[in-house]
Amino acid sequence: MSSNQLDKKAQAWSALFSEPMSELVKRYTASVDFDKRLWQADIEGSLAHAAMLQAQGIIGEQDLADIRRGMAQIRAEIEAGTFEWKLDLEDVHLNIEARLTQLVGDAGKRLHTGRSRNDQVATDVRLWLRGEIDQLQPLLAAMQRALVSVAEKNVDTILPGFTHMQVAQPVSFAHHMLAYVEMFARDAERLADLRKRVNRLPLGSAALAGTSYPLDREMVAQLLGFEAVTQNSLDAVSDRDFAIEFTAFAAIAMMHVSRLAEEIVLWMSQNFAFIDLADRYCTGSSIMPQKRNPDVAELARGKTGRVYGHLTALLTLMKGQPLTYNKDNQEDKEPLFDAVDTLRDTLRIMAEMVEGILVKPEAMESAARRGYATATDLADYLVKKGLPFRDAHEVVAHAVKVGLQRGVDLSELPLEVLQQFHAAIGEDVYEVLTLRGSLQARQVLGGTAPVQVRAQIEWHKQRLA
Repeated sequence: MSSNQLDKKAQAWSALFSEPMSELVKRYTASVDFDKRLWQADIEGSLAHAAMLQAQGIIGEQDLADIRRGMAQIRAEIEAGTFEWKLDLEDVHLNIEARLTQLVGDAGKRLHTGRSRNDQVATDVRLWLRGEIDQLQPLLAAMQRALVSVAEKNVDTILPGFTHMQVAQPVSFAHHMLAYVEMFARDAERLADLRKRVNRLPLGSAALAGTSYPLDREMVAQLLGFEAVTQNSLDAVSDRDFAIEFTAFAAIAMMHVSRLAEEIVLWMSQNFAFIDLADRYCTGSSIMPQKRNPDVAELARGKTGRVYGHLTALLTLMKGQPLTYNKDNQEDKEPLFDAVDTLRDTLRIMAEMVEGILVKPEAMESAARRGYATATDLADYLVKKGLPFRDAHEVVAHAVKVGLQRGVDLSELPLEVLQQFHAAIGEDVYEVLTLRGSLQARQVLGGTAPVQVRAQIEWHKQRLA
C-alpha cells in the first residue's frame, strides 16, 4: 500500500466525502506545525490506553507488543529528527497513528478503539502542561532565591520607599526585594493549586458521550500519574478551563515580573542611579555611544502584554462555544504554548539578571534624605509625647514646609526651630529623624527593621532550601 493510501486511510472521516480537501482548507485547518510539540504526551497517552485495552481483553497481547515496538521506533525517529510530519494528516495524533499503522499494520489501527481525537487531545494537552508546570516551579523558586540573595547582602542598605512615586519613608533595600519574593511565592502557590485541576484524565470520554467498550479509566489514570478522572464526558472533551487558569496564573506572574522590571529600568536610569546591571544584560545604541540600555528588563515588561493577550484570547475562544467539542478549540494551543514559553524564558533570564544587580547604597540613601522620608517618624515621636496623631501630622507638615523653604532635611533643622512647632520636641528628636533610626523603629512583624528583615530572609532561605 502506498504512503498516500495510508495517509488517506488515516483520515477516518475521508470515506464519506466525494472530493478531496482543497489545499487552502488543508493549510487553514491543519495544526501539526504547532501541535507536534505534544508528541511525547501523545505517545505516553497512547501506550497507557493500549495497555488498558489489552488488560480489558479489547486487544490482544501481540497487538500491545506491536504497538509498543512501533511507538519506540516513532519516538526514536522524532528524537533523531527523521520523522516526517505531514500536513495532509492534519495534526500530531494522526501523524503518529499513520506512522504506527505503517510500521505495525492492524495493531496500529486498533489503538484508537474506545477513544476519539477529542478526548485524546484533551489528555495530551493536560499531560504536556503538567510537565511544563513541573519545570516552572523550580524557576519560580530560583527567582525567589535570587531575590533573597540580593536581600541578604543589603539588609542595612537604605532605599527611599515610594507611594505615588513620591518619597514616603525609608526602607531597607532587602525589605523591598523581599516584597517580590512574597509575590513569586504566591505565584508558586497558585501554580501548585492549579496543577491539581490540570491533572485529571479525560481519556475514555471518547467523542463526547463516553464509549460502549469496557474501559478501565482508573487504570489509565494510574499509569499516566493523573490524580483523578473526569466525571462528565461532555465537559471532559470541551473543557479548557485548565488552560485558561494556567494562562491567568502566567499573566499574574508576568505582572509581578513586569513590576520588578519597571523598577530595575527606573533604578538604572541616571535620574535614580540606584543600581547597575552586568553588561551582558544590556545593549548599546547605534547612534549614542554613551548608552547602556536595560533591554532585558524592558522586554520582560513588554512581553507581559503578550501573555495578557493570550489570556484574553482563550477566554474569548471559549465564551461562545456550545457543548461539546468544536474545531475552535484547535486555537487553544498556540496561546497556551506561547504563554508557557514566555513565562519560562522570562523567569530564567530575570533570575540570572537580578542576582547580579550591583547596588549603589550612597545614591539610594541620598535620595531618601531629599524626600523628608522621616516626617512620619517625627509625627510618631510627637504622638508618644502625648499629641493626637492628627495634631502631630499638622505640626510636622509645618516643619516640612520650613525645611523646604530652607532647602534642608528635618534632621538638619536646629532644635530651637523644631521647638517652635511644638514645645514637646527635645534633644532626643534627632534619634528618630535619622534614616537608620527610622528603620530600626519599624520592629513590627513584617516591618522594615533590620532585625525583622533578617528573620524574614532566614525564613525564606529555609523554605526555599
